[in-house]
Amino acid sequence: MISQVSAFLENKPGRLEMVLQILSDNEINLRSISVAETTDYGIFRLILDRPKEAVEKLKAANFVVKETDVLAIEIDDTKGALLYSIKELAENDISIEYTYTCLPIDNEKVVIILRVDEMERAQKILESSKNCRLLAPEDMQ
Repeated sequence: MISQVSAFLENKPGRLEMVLQILSDNEINLRSISVAETTDYGIFRLILDRPKEAVEKLKAANFVVKETDVLAIEIDDTKGALLYSIKELAENDISIEYTYTCLPIDNEKVVIILRVDEMERAQKILESSKNCRLLAPEDMQ
Protein backbone atom coordinates (compact mmCIF):
# COMPACT_ATOMS: atom_id res chain seq x y z
CA MET A 1 0.00 0.00 0.00
CA ILE A 2 1.03 3.57 -0.56
CA SER A 3 -0.09 6.79 1.10
CA GLN A 4 -2.37 9.28 -0.56
CA VAL A 5 -2.61 12.81 0.83
CA SER A 6 -6.00 14.48 0.51
CA ALA A 7 -6.15 18.25 0.87
CA PHE A 8 -9.54 19.89 1.33
CA LEU A 9 -9.44 23.31 -0.32
CA GLU A 10 -12.01 26.06 -0.58
CA ASN A 11 -13.01 26.88 -4.15
CA LYS A 12 -11.06 30.16 -4.17
CA PRO A 13 -8.40 31.42 -6.56
CA GLY A 14 -4.86 30.64 -5.42
CA ARG A 15 -5.62 27.83 -2.96
CA LEU A 16 -4.12 25.08 -5.12
CA GLU A 17 -1.17 27.34 -5.89
CA MET A 18 -0.50 27.65 -2.15
CA VAL A 19 -0.46 23.87 -1.70
CA LEU A 20 1.83 23.40 -4.69
CA GLN A 21 4.13 26.17 -3.42
CA ILE A 22 4.48 24.45 -0.04
CA LEU A 23 5.33 21.17 -1.78
CA SER A 24 7.83 22.91 -4.06
CA ASP A 25 9.47 24.87 -1.22
CA ASN A 26 10.04 21.57 0.60
CA GLU A 27 11.19 19.70 -2.53
CA ILE A 28 8.31 17.21 -2.25
CA ASN A 29 7.72 15.60 -5.63
CA LEU A 30 4.17 15.32 -6.97
CA ARG A 31 3.55 11.99 -8.72
CA SER A 32 -0.21 12.33 -9.26
CA ILE A 33 -3.10 14.69 -8.60
CA SER A 34 -6.83 14.07 -8.80
CA VAL A 35 -9.61 16.51 -8.00
CA ALA A 36 -13.10 15.74 -6.72
CA GLU A 37 -15.17 18.91 -6.75
CA THR A 38 -18.13 20.02 -4.66
CA THR A 39 -19.89 23.39 -4.63
CA ASP A 40 -17.80 24.90 -1.85
CA TYR A 41 -14.54 22.99 -1.86
CA GLY A 42 -12.37 20.56 -3.75
CA ILE A 43 -10.72 17.39 -2.53
CA PHE A 44 -7.24 17.21 -4.00
CA ARG A 45 -5.86 13.68 -3.86
CA LEU A 46 -2.09 13.66 -4.12
CA ILE A 47 0.51 10.92 -4.52
CA LEU A 48 3.83 12.30 -3.31
CA ASP A 49 7.34 11.01 -2.80
CA ARG A 50 7.29 12.07 0.88
CA PRO A 51 3.65 12.02 2.03
CA LYS A 52 4.27 12.22 5.79
CA GLU A 53 6.38 15.34 5.41
CA ALA A 54 3.75 16.85 3.10
CA VAL A 55 1.01 16.29 5.68
CA GLU A 56 3.14 17.94 8.36
CA LYS A 57 3.95 20.99 6.19
CA LEU A 58 0.38 21.43 4.93
CA LYS A 59 -1.11 21.15 8.44
CA ALA A 60 1.42 23.72 9.66
CA ALA A 61 0.01 26.06 6.98
CA ASN A 62 -3.54 25.44 8.32
CA PHE A 63 -4.73 23.20 5.50
CA VAL A 64 -7.12 20.37 6.31
CA VAL A 65 -5.35 17.22 5.14
CA LYS A 66 -5.80 13.49 5.57
CA GLU A 67 -3.55 10.54 4.77
CA THR A 68 -5.21 7.44 3.29
CA ASP A 69 -3.90 4.05 2.20
CA VAL A 70 -4.39 3.29 -1.49
CA LEU A 71 -3.08 0.64 -3.86
CA ALA A 72 -0.90 1.42 -6.86
CA ILE A 73 -0.66 -1.09 -9.67
CA GLU A 74 1.50 -1.03 -12.76
CA ILE A 75 -0.08 -2.45 -15.91
CA ASP A 76 0.95 -2.76 -19.53
CA ASP A 77 0.02 0.19 -21.75
CA THR A 78 -2.22 -1.96 -23.96
CA LYS A 79 -5.92 -2.14 -24.73
CA GLY A 80 -7.87 -3.94 -22.03
CA ALA A 81 -4.96 -4.22 -19.57
CA LEU A 82 -6.81 -2.50 -16.73
CA LEU A 83 -9.88 -4.66 -17.30
CA TYR A 84 -8.10 -7.84 -16.19
CA SER A 85 -6.96 -6.40 -12.84
CA ILE A 86 -10.36 -4.84 -12.16
CA LYS A 87 -12.04 -8.12 -13.09
CA GLU A 88 -9.94 -9.99 -10.50
CA LEU A 89 -11.15 -7.61 -7.79
CA ALA A 90 -14.79 -7.79 -8.93
CA GLU A 91 -14.70 -11.60 -8.98
CA ASN A 92 -13.64 -11.43 -5.32
CA ASP A 93 -16.45 -9.01 -4.39
CA ILE A 94 -14.11 -6.07 -3.84
CA SER A 95 -15.68 -2.71 -4.61
CA ILE A 96 -13.63 0.12 -6.09
CA GLU A 97 -14.36 3.44 -4.38
CA TYR A 98 -12.32 5.52 -6.82
CA THR A 99 -9.39 5.29 -9.20
CA TYR A 100 -7.09 7.63 -11.11
CA THR A 101 -3.83 7.50 -13.03
CA CYS A 102 -0.34 8.35 -11.87
CA LEU A 103 2.86 9.28 -13.65
CA PRO A 104 4.43 6.14 -15.10
CA ILE A 105 7.61 4.71 -13.68
CA ASP A 106 8.37 3.09 -17.04
CA ASN A 107 7.19 4.60 -20.34
CA GLU A 108 5.76 1.25 -21.46
CA LYS A 109 3.59 0.88 -18.35
CA VAL A 110 0.67 2.74 -16.79
CA VAL A 111 0.27 3.31 -13.05
CA ILE A 112 -3.27 3.20 -11.64
CA ILE A 113 -4.21 4.30 -8.12
CA LEU A 114 -7.07 2.36 -6.52
CA ARG A 115 -9.04 2.90 -3.33
CA VAL A 116 -11.13 -0.17 -2.53
CA ASP A 117 -13.44 -1.24 0.28
CA GLU A 118 -11.25 -4.16 1.41
CA MET A 119 -7.65 -3.01 1.16
CA GLU A 120 -5.97 -6.05 2.77
CA ARG A 121 -7.82 -8.59 0.61
CA ALA A 122 -7.29 -6.54 -2.54
CA GLN A 123 -3.58 -6.26 -1.77
CA LYS A 124 -3.25 -10.05 -1.50
CA ILE A 125 -5.17 -10.60 -4.74
CA LEU A 126 -3.10 -8.05 -6.65
CA GLU A 127 0.20 -9.32 -5.20
CA SER A 128 -0.44 -12.69 -6.82
CA SER A 129 -1.92 -11.28 -10.04
CA LYS A 130 -0.32 -12.05 -13.40
CA ASN A 131 -2.04 -8.99 -14.88
CA CYS A 132 -0.32 -6.25 -12.90
CA ARG A 133 2.50 -5.46 -10.49
CA LEU A 134 1.54 -4.08 -7.08
CA LEU A 135 3.77 -1.12 -6.30
CA ALA A 136 5.37 -0.34 -2.95
CA PRO A 137 5.96 3.12 -1.42
CA GLU A 138 9.59 3.09 -2.57
CA ASP A 139 8.42 2.67 -6.17
CA MET A 140 6.76 6.08 -5.96
CA GLN A 141 9.96 7.98 -5.16
